[in-house]
Amino acid sequence: MSREQTAIKATYFSIIGNTTLALIKGIAGFFGNSYALIADAIESTTDIFASFLVLFGIKYANKPADDNHPYGHGRAEPLITFLVVGFLITSATIIAYESIVNIRIPHDLPKPWTLIVLGAIILWKEYSFRVVMKRSIQTNSSSLKADAWHHRSDAITSVAAFIGISIALFLGKGYESADDWAALFASFFILYNSYLIFRPALGEIMDEHLYDDLIDQIREVAQQVDGIIDTEKCFIRKAGMQYHVDLHAIVDSTISVKEGHDLAHQLKDTLRERIPELGHVLIHVEPN
Repeated sequence: MSREQTAIKATYFSIIGNTTLALIKGIAGFFGNSYALIADAIESTTDIFASFLVLFGIKYANKPADDNHPYGHGRAEPLITFLVVGFLITSATIIAYESIVNIRIPHDLPKPWTLIVLGAIILWKEYSFRVVMKRSIQTNSSSLKADAWHHRSDAITSVAAFIGISIALFLGKGYESADDWAALFASFFILYNSYLIFRPALGEIMDEHLYDDLIDQIREVAQQVDGIIDTEKCFIRKAGMQYHVDLHAIVDSTISVKEGHDLAHQLKDTLRERIPELGHVLIHVEPN
């Protein structure tokens, strides 16, 4: 299975899971008198749209290069990640506002059975996080990583809701708002996670130096090619699921231009064969 197919399959997994959970949370929150669960349902609903955005981004980012986009369309991925972060911030703001409103309004205690629903949700969302995060690492997809963090954020909000409802049920009348305070706390955690998702995507757009391990791997492979004495500068920028490389390779200064040209092609082919996630590889030959 290709990296694109792996990423798309993981996104469909997210869409189906979020749709199912949004319905379960909404119904359980309404009938169980739990605003924290309703807040959870709101977040899961925004997650559905965010996952559709991720799906679109992955498909668009993997379109082949053309005359207008010689390096491909991979930069669409971090742009989609920014939109996903926007969904997260929006849902956190809505949850915080509604929590503050509900804290000031008297209401009934949540139903005890909502804890069972939340327990199951927490387990499922943590499992979903691990599945999607594993796929994001396999495919080098920043937008899929953002989608994985959606699952983790959802799990945390569910944990907060579980704690809030438990406090309200244990302490009884007068502590009904513990449920709402839990939802308010969860909204701030969602905002914090939004930053954690946003920061790497911004680094990707700005061609930030983030890939020391990959540079070490490139240098190691390069020195295994006959005729390559050493490597000098190595610059990497990420676009979608691929890494584009500019590498300065040191060769014997007495060889001909054609021999240097052939060595550069051999090095490029070797790198792309050994490290499949590499996209464009530009080799600059330096005389020793």
